[in-house]
Amino acid sequence: MRDPEDLRPDPETLLRIAQRQERASSRGRLRVYLGAAPGVGKTYAMLQEGQRRRKRGTDVVVGFVETHSRPLTAEALEGLEVVPRKSIVYQGVTLEEMDPERVIARRPQVVLVDELAHTNAPGSKHEKRWEDVEDILEAGITVITTVNIQHLESLNDVVAGITGIRVRETVPDRVVDEADEVEIVDISPEALRSRMRHGNIYPPEQAARALESFFQPGNLAALRDLALRRVTSEVEGRLTEYMQEHGLRGWETSERVLVLLDNSPESEHALRRAWRMAHAYNGDLLAAYPSYLKKESGMIHILTVAQDLNAVLKELPGDDVMSGLSRVILEQNIIHVVLLHVPRRSWSLGRGLADRLLEVHPQIDVHLVSKR
Repeated sequence: MRDPEDLRPDPETLLRIAQRQERASSRGRLRVYLGAAPGVGKTYAMLQEGQRRRKRGTDVVVGFVETHSRPLTAEALEGLEVVPRKSIVYQGVTLEEMDPERVIARRPQVVLVDELAHTNAPGSKHEKRWEDVEDILEAGITVITTVNIQHLESLNDVVAGITGIRVRETVPDRVVDEADEVEIVDISPEALRSRMRHGNIYPPEQAARALESFFQPGNLAALRDLALRRVTSEVEGRLTEYMQEHGLRGWETSERVLVLLDNSPESEHALRRAWRMAHAYNGDLLAAYPSYLKKESGMIHILTVAQDLNAVLKELPGDDVMSGLSRVILEQNIIHVVLLHVPRRSWSLGRGLADRLLEVHPQIDVHLVSKR
């Protein structure tokens, strides 16, 4: 068992660092412009970034951009080299797609690729554009791309519940998770609806229908919240990893709450109190428990309640609860720890554990919950 005060990266963290460095040495970088909905300005932001890099001397080309006849977008495209598209005939109709093979043969330093979730025409090498992008990245070419929050696979059901529309084109979350940079392109719902009314996104007739369906204020506010939360989570994940790699602690990100559970009925009381605390902080709830209690009477019920409350379960191996908790606190950057205190009870309930945790982790707050 590692010393809780030993802040050096653990073997798993060191392995991740080595794997990332090896991968970065040969693979292109991926930058993603993420938006809450069509029309927020992702394509324009991508093109502006391409123009800035071109002016600095970077070899930039356009793999695929759809202007949707928007004047500002078309203006931002001017002066950038566009790689010819590939024509595919399907059922008598000629469709144009990005030509990843031609992009790779051109070997630019940076390629701009719009609409990451796009489904390619039948007969293409890959079904999805994100798969084409992975080929380009493997060739050592940096890709700057765009995607809307509703296209992330993990949020498909959530978005359908919000908007009543199930998005058919999705991108695996890992593609965005593994991106080197994720930048949100944000705009308020009312400003986006104003763009729509002025004809800056869709033609007037199509815009009127969109304003009454997908682009309702409630839908846009919910999608914006999802996008902001997604980027916040990504930033916090990178910060936590950075802290682990460099042996740092005490740097607060979100108000994460960790509760220690055992198989006693009182433990459910502590769990629910911890959930209310996490909910009030708008933070995450984690529930830790010793592995040797997993098969004890009452433990299955406690863990089921924890899962029903959307707590992330953390099993503590071995008999040293203190060391196990310390590791979770460091790895997850925990701010609040909840312990159930009942006089003359076991390790999970006494003040001794709280005192020891505060000695090793002075940056945390320990909350003792009494049975009432």
